[in-house]
Amino acid sequence: MAASALETYKTDLIRHAMDVDALKFGSFTLKSGRISPYFFNAGLLCTGPILSTVANAYATTVANALANGSIPEFDVLFGPAYKGIPFASTTAVVLYTQHNISVGFAYDRKEAKDHGEGGKMVGVSVKYKRVVILDDVMTSGKAVRGAIETVTENGGEVVGVVQALDREEVGQDGTSSTVQEIERIVGKGRVHSILKMRDLMVWLEQSGLSDDLERMRDYREKYGLKC
Repeated sequence: MAASALETYKTDLIRHAMDVDALKFGSFTLKSGRISPYFFNAGLLCTGPILSTVANAYATTVANALANGSIPEFDVLFGPAYKGIPFASTTAVVLYTQHNISVGFAYDRKEAKDHGEGGKMVGVSVKYKRVVILDDVMTSGKAVRGAIETVTENGGEVVGVVQALDREEVGQDGTSSTVQEIERIVGKGRVHSILKMRDLMVWLEQSGLSDDLERMRDYREKYGLKC
């Protein structure tokens, strides 16, 4: 049976990410020590065209989650420093211009500013606001946990997380995934992804890249989340 076609915003992101080497297939050693058949580096999503594609993909994912009720209405997009900053700002624009959804955006500094307005937070206040965090890829989940803590410490409530890619892998304990762990904090079903590993496999199959697809299948069999 042929694999289902991917949505246009997903295929656009895959192709454009590959164009700038943000998404590569091959053999890559991860921090965990696992040898992965693919690698995603969101830091390379840094041109006008690719940011437009990324923002559209984030905004579409957020709008879909709002429409199906898996993420409640919210007030602020939070982009953790530093990679999350352009993602939050550009996604806020697309949410308004393409989906008529008006939200603010905020981000943090790595170090608190000791002059001017001071503090670590920049952008709209998250105090008493419902916040959705934009992430790139969760590995250990350390970054997104830090973002949740930052928002909470500043009086906000995190009601959802949207990441660019879900690797759909079990954690080091071999049982649960980082996504499942984060959902225990923000609520079941409130962590969403633009792309999942399975989407990359569909794209490889439809593109006729059988060698890369076979490596992905082997990797998923070894480390994939069994659900």
